[in-house]
Amino acid sequence: MYSLLVLIAAVAFTVGGIYMKLSAGLTELVPSLLVYICFAVGASLQALAMRQSDLGVTYLVVLGLESVLAFFFSTFLFQEASSMSKYCGVSLLVAGMILLHLKN
Repeated sequence: MYSLLVLIAAVAFTVGGIYMKLSAGLTELVPSLLVYICFAVGASLQALAMRQSDLGVTYLVVLGLESVLAFFFSTFLFQEASSMSKYCGVSLLVAGMILLHLKN
């Protein structure tokens, strides 16, 4: 259940970020409202996930997943520039999330 909550929270935050871009600086009403709705859903799901894991781990994993998803959406949806160094950075984020879940 934890993994599902974290994944859906990250997707909600990412979709909120997409609407943030589409809102043209919060000047478009519908995308602006969807920013807040998506962020509220993401924060609520993240709070539920935190019942099952540490604050730091949950927060960083949701933020990391959100970052990875945002990078891919920016590249493929908005045709923003990507480079090998950006792909390496995303790979390091994924590696960090994996390390956070290793048991000591």
